[in-house]
Amino acid sequence: MEPTHASAGTTQSQDSETWAQIKAEIRAAYGDDIFTSWFARIDFESASDTTVNLSTPTSFIRHWVQQHYAADVMQRWRAVRPGTREVLFKVRSALRPQPRAPRASGPAAVAPNTVEQTAGVAAPRRQIDAPQSNPNTAGGLEGSALEPRFTFNTFVEGSSNQLAVAAAKKVAFAQPGERAAYNPLFVTGGVGLGKTHLLQAIAGAATAVNPARRTLYLTAEHFMYRFVSAVMNRNTISFKDILRDIDVLLIDDIQFLNGQKVQEEFGHTLTTLVDSQRQVVIAADRAPADLEGLDARVRSRLGGGLLVELTPPDYTMRKAILEQRIKAQQEMFEELVFPDEVIDFVARSITTNGRDLDGAINRLVAHNQLTSAPIDLKMAENALRDLLRARESKKPKIEDIQRVTSQHFNVSRQDLVSARRTKVIVRPRQIAMYLSKTLTPRSLPEIGRRFGNRDHTTVLHAVRKVEELIQKDQQMAEDIETLKRLLDQ
Repeated sequence: MEPTHASAGTTQSQDSETWAQIKAEIRAAYGDDIFTSWFARIDFESASDTTVNLSTPTSFIRHWVQQHYAADVMQRWRAVRPGTREVLFKVRSALRPQPRAPRASGPAAVAPNTVEQTAGVAAPRRQIDAPQSNPNTAGGLEGSALEPRFTFNTFVEGSSNQLAVAAAKKVAFAQPGERAAYNPLFVTGGVGLGKTHLLQAIAGAATAVNPARRTLYLTAEHFMYRFVSAVMNRNTISFKDILRDIDVLLIDDIQFLNGQKVQEEFGHTLTTLVDSQRQVVIAADRAPADLEGLDARVRSRLGGGLLVELTPPDYTMRKAILEQRIKAQQEMFEELVFPDEVIDFVARSITTNGRDLDGAINRLVAHNQLTSAPIDLKMAENALRDLLRARESKKPKIEDIQRVTSQHFNVSRQDLVSARRTKVIVRPRQIAMYLSKTLTPRSLPEIGRRFGNRDHTTVLHAVRKVEELIQKDQQMAEDIETLKRLLDQ
């Protein structure tokens, strides 16, 4: 039997000790919290002359470590074993098959069910799935892992992302031979607003609609890792050929693309694909012109396509997101009840992004499952109190509202508090009064004094006028939401 579990000149035990040494270095470099969360349960499995196999307890840990720490782990292994060219992470269940329970005979036999325990909360019973290969591959190049939940069906659409969703679907559902749309398509937005969800939805739909279409989704860090591996293995030509033969290339978090050589290769690939009418989709936390770390030519090429922005959701969209997340939880916990007043409370209190809304729902479900207490307003206030305190501390002052409003409408603060009654001044003034009433605890008389010693009835009239216009005028509603986001930053 060939010795496949240890590299030349070392034993399995020595390699295992090397991994223990590397883990100690990682703990010292990153601290106990990161080490405990991501590395403590990663085990050494085997090694050959060029490859090290490590195992993780869950696919989530495998994916996270690959995306954020793979290059560092590789570097540390190479410092001890210079011949190492690849460090592979695999989910432990796929490497160590567990003893099977006795199975019933016949076609109706199924795998036994299991109950997972997470932080003391029993998850619903589910059937164990066999490990599956990554469908996100092209020309033998494996892409970043796709989250099955990230589809167009689960992406909540609203006024803050309508254009982005429409453009994404145009790309995803393009017919064979159809000219590449909006090339490159550049999706920008803050944390938790759905960039990754949208890109993975495109990747999944594009493959489903046309399986022959070569589609590849990569994070910027994964792109860098693949390029560096190709250089080390002296097969960069093959790597380039595979990339430039892709029909749809999606790169996530492009702001993390570092290194002159890596950026040059990405720039060449981008130019080749766009010029040959292959679709490119990019996501970043800011617009191309603001990506100062990227090569100027790459920024220019990215800016030549369609830029679509994801902005924080408005109240209606936040409520829709919550209702969708609650429905998913109720499929797992059938007895789960979310009163409408709690949904409304969360939608009005958590205004940042979808990820924070997810977190709020997860907290409430955890409290319910751990304590059996019903989900009501009292529970919501207690479970989310740190989020609410953070929001309370961010409450704007009247001078903040006046400053942001004057900048948005290109009028001076002096004009807002003056006696001038021209239309170009009156409407911004009314909006600033409305925001002062709805976003601060100040009384109507006090707000009136801060706006040129106006009577409280003038402030009340402004508030009612703006509330009326919000219902009728889409532009007014968008201006209000924009100002609220600016004040929340």
